Amino acid sequence: MDKILILFTMKGCPYCEIMKESLNENNIEYFVRDINQHKEEYDLFVEATKNEFVPAFIIIDDDEINPKSYLYAPERDFNEISDGIEIIKEHFKGVNE
Repeated sequence: MDKILILFTMKGCPYCEIMKESLNENNIEYFVRDINQHKEEYDLFVEATKNEFVPAFIIIDDDEINPKSYLYAPERDFNEISDGIEIIKEHFKGVNE
C-alpha cells in the first residue's frame, strides 16, 4: 500500500520549516502545498477540519480496494510539531523499511 503525505505550509512560517526539516531527517517523502499557491485545496482542507493553522497535513493510504485519507491540523489534532511528526511516523511505520 502506498502512502502519500501532503503538507500545507506558508512562506515565513518557522513551524513549517521545522516540520519539513524533521520529515527530511526521518526520510519521509512529502509534497508541499503552499497555502497561497494552492488556495482552493487549502480552503477545502479548512472547511473539512474547521482549522486554518499550518503546518497541517493529509495522509492518504492509496489502497486500490479501500483508500483512506486522514486530515491533521495543529491545535486540533496535535499541539507540538514533534507530536505531528509522531503521528506521521506512526502512519508511515514500515513503509520505508
